[in-house]
Amino acid sequence: MLEAVALSCIRGERRLFANIGFRLAPGEMLSLQGKNGSGKTSMLRMLCGLTSPASGRILWDGQPIDQLGEQFRAVLCHLGHHNAIKDEFTPLENLLSSAHLGNEPLPENKALEALQRLGLAGREDLACRYLSQGQKRRAALARLVFERRALWILDEPYVALDHAAVNLVAELIGMHLRRGGLAILTTHQPVAVPAATVRQLSLDTDDADWQQA
Repeated sequence: MLEAVALSCIRGERRLFANIGFRLAPGEMLSLQGKNGSGKTSMLRMLCGLTSPASGRILWDGQPIDQLGEQFRAVLCHLGHHNAIKDEFTPLENLLSSAHLGNEPLPENKALEALQRLGLAGREDLACRYLSQGQKRRAALARLVFERRALWILDEPYVALDHAAVNLVAELIGMHLRRGGLAILTTHQPVAVPAATVRQLSLDTDDADWQQA
């Protein structure tokens, strides 16, 4: 269970949002919405424990995430708007490195299977600097194929992807939710995620605006 209580965010002298709260249970997804500059990425960074809210609390299973430390990071899979891959590494090297850093070592044959599923067959050993933006995004998202951490926080996961890849990523999120995982994501694209309880939260108002799809 992830719970946000009365969160607010201030950048410089500007308040981005205030009094935002929600509760997310296993099997549920939160679609975080708002105009550019409304604080969506700032909210995701708070939920990951990377920055602190100006006020409010974030709880995982009833405990503040800033007190859980590594215990919370062990259940978190965070993919930001930027791909966070090394251009000098191949997709295979990036995926194996990511799995190792996440303390979830991935056998090379499984890594190759994930890359092939994301449409990178034949490019597994090509330095990422030579890939298109869409291919780089696929390389970053390949980790979701075998990702088993409970909480996925994804910033614009569908950006730069074609229709087939968008549907594949949505299916991966759906499978994660059916296993009892939780997911929070931002997206400008209305994408249906299968077999999921999908909630929507807008940062364009002062209070949490909930809708369930």
